[in-house]
Amino acid sequence: MSEELKVGMTHEIERQTTEEMSAQNVFPHVPHVYATSVMVGHMEAVCAEMVLSHLGEGEQTVGIGMKFSHTAATPLGMKVRFSAKLIEVDGRKLVFEVEGYDEADKIGKATHQRFIIDAEKFNSRVAKKAGT
Repeated sequence: MSEELKVGMTHEIERQTTEEMSAQNVFPHVPHVYATSVMVGHMEAVCAEMVLSHLGEGEQTVGIGMKFSHTAATPLGMKVRFSAKLIEVDGRKLVFEVEGYDEADKIGKATHQRFIIDAEKFNSRVAKKAGT
């Protein structure tokens, strides 16, 4: 792990919402808006992307927890933006605060935890679990 990971680092991503991001793709009897599950994925992505260039050889990160709220609906076709701030580095455990916005409102917030792993060891354990 690089020593460059410091509390206070920030990162932002922006995405265009599409039909594939509809809540109705998760369950057909809900509104045709930007899905909570996709928002959570975008919250995870902004954090993973922030640390990617700071990882050592053979390292990756995995999500290990998230507490979130989805506070406003986003019509499909709008852009969404997610801002993340690294608020804690505890060895290999990283904690982030994330906020999400569409073109009109704040749409959500989260506290997200990620863990830095050795990819080879991790993939070996997953393969063993799968019986391969």
